[in-house]
Amino acid sequence: MNMSDVIIYGIPNCDTIKKTINWFDAHQIAFRFHNYKKAGIEKNALKKWCKLAGWEMLLNKKGTTWKKIQANFVDVAINESIAIDIMLKNNSAIKRPVIEFKNKILVGFDETELLKNFK
Repeated sequence: MNMSDVIIYGIPNCDTIKKTINWFDAHQIAFRFHNYKKAGIEKNALKKWCKLAGWEMLLNKKGTTWKKIQANFVDVAINESIAIDIMLKNNSAIKRPVIEFKNKILVGFDETELLKNFK
Protein backbone atom coordinates (compact mmCIF):
# COMPACT_ATOMS: atom_id res chain seq x y z
CA MET A 1 0.00 0.00 0.00
CA ASN A 2 1.24 3.47 -0.67
CA MET A 3 0.64 6.62 1.34
CA SER A 4 -2.53 7.63 -0.45
CA ASP A 5 -4.08 4.21 0.31
CA VAL A 6 -4.25 4.69 4.09
CA ILE A 7 -5.75 7.74 5.77
CA ILE A 8 -5.80 8.17 9.55
CA TYR A 9 -8.48 10.64 10.65
CA GLY A 10 -8.26 12.37 14.01
CA ILE A 11 -6.87 15.27 15.99
CA PRO A 12 -3.13 15.50 16.59
CA ASN A 13 -3.18 16.05 20.38
CA CYS A 14 -5.23 12.88 21.01
CA ASP A 15 -3.26 10.14 22.81
CA THR A 16 -4.99 7.40 20.81
CA ILE A 17 -4.04 9.14 17.56
CA LYS A 18 -0.42 9.40 18.75
CA LYS A 19 -0.45 5.68 19.59
CA THR A 20 -1.93 4.86 16.16
CA ILE A 21 0.63 6.97 14.29
CA ASN A 22 3.45 5.41 16.32
CA TRP A 23 2.11 1.93 15.44
CA PHE A 24 2.06 2.73 11.71
CA ASP A 25 5.53 4.28 11.89
CA ALA A 26 6.92 1.28 13.82
CA HIS A 27 5.50 -1.08 11.19
CA GLN A 28 6.78 1.14 8.36
CA ILE A 29 3.32 1.54 6.85
CA ALA A 30 2.84 4.75 4.91
CA PHE A 31 -0.26 6.81 5.65
CA ARG A 32 -1.73 10.26 5.29
CA PHE A 33 -3.06 12.07 8.37
CA HIS A 34 -6.35 14.00 8.14
CA ASN A 35 -6.61 16.56 10.93
CA TYR A 36 -10.27 17.24 11.78
CA LYS A 37 -9.35 20.53 13.45
CA LYS A 38 -7.74 21.95 10.30
CA ALA A 39 -9.58 20.13 7.52
CA GLY A 40 -12.92 19.27 9.12
CA ILE A 41 -14.90 16.30 7.84
CA GLU A 42 -17.33 16.07 4.95
CA LYS A 43 -20.87 14.83 5.33
CA ASN A 44 -20.36 12.28 2.55
CA ALA A 45 -17.41 10.77 4.41
CA LEU A 46 -19.55 10.38 7.55
CA LYS A 47 -22.36 8.81 5.51
CA LYS A 48 -19.93 6.33 3.97
CA TRP A 49 -18.46 5.47 7.37
CA CYS A 50 -21.92 4.96 8.85
CA LYS A 51 -22.66 2.46 6.09
CA LEU A 52 -19.38 0.65 6.77
CA ALA A 53 -19.32 0.68 10.58
CA GLY A 54 -22.62 2.10 11.87
CA TRP A 55 -23.15 5.48 13.50
CA GLU A 56 -23.20 3.86 16.96
CA MET A 57 -19.57 2.85 16.45
CA LEU A 58 -18.55 6.30 15.18
CA LEU A 59 -20.26 8.57 17.69
CA ASN A 60 -18.04 8.62 20.77
CA LYS A 61 -20.37 8.87 23.75
CA LYS A 62 -17.51 8.34 26.23
CA GLY A 63 -15.47 11.42 25.38
CA THR A 64 -15.47 14.90 26.85
CA THR A 65 -17.13 16.41 23.76
CA TRP A 66 -20.20 14.20 24.22
CA LYS A 67 -20.30 14.99 27.93
CA LYS A 68 -20.45 18.70 27.07
CA ILE A 69 -23.28 18.35 24.52
CA GLN A 70 -25.29 15.34 25.73
CA ALA A 71 -27.78 17.49 27.67
CA ASN A 72 -28.98 18.81 24.30
CA PHE A 73 -29.99 15.28 23.28
CA VAL A 74 -31.67 13.88 26.41
CA ASP A 75 -35.11 13.74 24.80
CA VAL A 76 -33.87 12.97 21.29
CA ALA A 77 -33.98 9.51 19.72
CA ILE A 78 -30.62 9.64 17.98
CA ASN A 79 -30.53 8.04 14.57
CA GLU A 80 -27.96 8.04 11.77
CA SER A 81 -29.02 11.42 10.40
CA ILE A 82 -28.86 13.12 13.81
CA ALA A 83 -25.57 11.40 14.64
CA ILE A 84 -24.03 12.64 11.38
CA ASP A 85 -25.23 16.17 12.16
CA ILE A 86 -23.69 15.96 15.66
CA MET A 87 -20.36 14.71 14.25
CA LEU A 88 -20.31 17.40 11.55
CA LYS A 89 -20.74 20.15 14.15
CA ASN A 90 -18.53 18.49 16.79
CA ASN A 91 -15.85 16.49 15.00
CA SER A 92 -14.20 15.71 18.34
CA ALA A 93 -17.25 13.50 18.97
CA ILE A 94 -16.07 11.09 16.26
CA LYS A 95 -14.38 8.06 17.81
CA ARG A 96 -10.67 8.07 17.07
CA PRO A 97 -8.97 7.01 15.03
CA VAL A 98 -10.90 6.28 11.88
CA ILE A 99 -8.51 4.48 9.54
CA GLU A 100 -9.67 4.38 5.94
CA PHE A 101 -8.14 1.94 3.44
CA LYS A 102 -9.29 -0.18 0.48
CA ASN A 103 -12.94 0.96 0.85
CA LYS A 104 -12.87 -0.25 4.46
CA ILE A 105 -12.53 1.50 7.81
CA LEU A 106 -11.29 0.60 11.26
CA VAL A 107 -12.67 2.64 14.15
CA GLY A 108 -10.62 2.94 17.33
CA PHE A 109 -7.18 1.56 18.12
CA ASP A 110 -7.21 -2.24 18.06
CA GLU A 111 -3.79 -3.78 17.49
CA THR A 112 -5.25 -7.19 16.60
CA GLU A 113 -7.34 -5.60 13.83
CA LEU A 114 -4.39 -3.51 12.66
CA LEU A 115 -2.17 -6.59 12.40
CA LYS A 116 -4.90 -8.53 10.61
CA ASN A 117 -5.41 -5.76 8.03
CA PHE A 118 -1.88 -4.40 7.58
CA LYS A 119 0.55 -7.31 7.99
